[in-house]
Amino acid sequence: MFAKRVLDNGIRILSEEMADTRSVTLGIWVENGSRHESHHQNGISHFIEHLLFKGTERRTAARIAEEMDSVGGVVNAFTAKEYTCYYAKVLDEHLPLAIDLLTDIFLHSLFDREEIERERSVILQEISQAEDTPDDYVHDLFNLDFFRDHPLGRPICGQSATVLNLHREDFLKFVQDRYLPGRVIVSGAGHLRHEDLVREIEGRLGAVQNEKFKTQNSKSKIEDPPRLRSGVFQHGKPLEQVHLCLGVAGIHQSHPLRYAAYALNTILGGGMSSRLFQEIREKRGRAYSVYSFLASYQDVGYFGVYAGTSLDWTEEVVELTLKEMKQLAAGEVSEQELERTKSQLIGNMILGLETSDSWMSHIAKNEIYFGQPISLEDIAHGVRLVTRSDIIELARSLFRTEGMTLTLLGDFEKKSLTLSLSA
Repeated sequence: MFAKRVLDNGIRILSEEMADTRSVTLGIWVENGSRHESHHQNGISHFIEHLLFKGTERRTAARIAEEMDSVGGVVNAFTAKEYTCYYAKVLDEHLPLAIDLLTDIFLHSLFDREEIERERSVILQEISQAEDTPDDYVHDLFNLDFFRDHPLGRPICGQSATVLNLHREDFLKFVQDRYLPGRVIVSGAGHLRHEDLVREIEGRLGAVQNEKFKTQNSKSKIEDPPRLRSGVFQHGKPLEQVHLCLGVAGIHQSHPLRYAAYALNTILGGGMSSRLFQEIREKRGRAYSVYSFLASYQDVGYFGVYAGTSLDWTEEVVELTLKEMKQLAAGEVSEQELERTKSQLIGNMILGLETSDSWMSHIAKNEIYFGQPISLEDIAHGVRLVTRSDIIELARSLFRTEGMTLTLLGDFEKKSLTLSLSA
């Protein structure tokens, strides 16, 4: 059962009661991510996420970890383009500990200068690790190519130059400006009671009305939309494979055709039975990993394809991908394929929402992007309503070669590529 309460200072408390589970997951979400950073701040949201676990007035960093480990719980966080989440998953009897710990790090983190320097080194290693993982790094490069110099294009972890230039005063100022009550969501799911959760959270966060937390003008605003760039962009790196991302402008999170987009993505490259997997990997053996994906934000999105292949087969993989897109835009999709895709989507959704942590995330994201809960029944109904005409119409509007961006990462000194985005 879903429930919602808005505190007087603007903090939203959401919960999904799951009577048949012993676990509880609690998350404190802030509608702030790498999108909300200036160029010289790139990476500050992610850096702050790390620092909130480095000690408070009552707990050292080691004690934060020990308290969760001692009850078999998990405490962690993640930063995305448009939000940051701090969460804990525990047995229901340990929910008071999760509440106390999360609100403590959220309100009372010290931002100790020595801890900042230690964590700076960790984050620089994280950036280096990402750059040494080409199947991940190519996505960062694609975003930079596709979104130009818009904040959506910059890496969430930041860049070495920006991370090196962030200081304690920058963190305190950013938190003061961005971590505002109207941007804060507390989301809980599992074996809990909404009234109890509200009472506990209100007691810790409800009275906070100081310089750090302001209610006025605290709702997130959408910045200027990005100017999308098309073309072919090659990035040299001595690798055995070529890693590529091919993308086109897509749809935003709440777009009316989002269910059709889910289906189109599944048909093209959303599983082992998808067209790209069957054609490129199974029939031709041209890639070990190939898939399509959606990235959607408040006001914009893109539809992408990833593949890792040899330098000799790169041109063929791009041609095959364009061919599959062209066939979908031409209407080559059967009712049988669409019905199978719908069943796959609904099954994946239900299986993916069997745990308290997945529900905690689900209801928080619905609040961020829709301002209301979206039930499983609503989503399944939306998927079932997708028609063959919807798929074809969307494919025709998206899969236009003149608006495509192709990012490639590999050792192009060995062989020059002649690539065309005309199918």
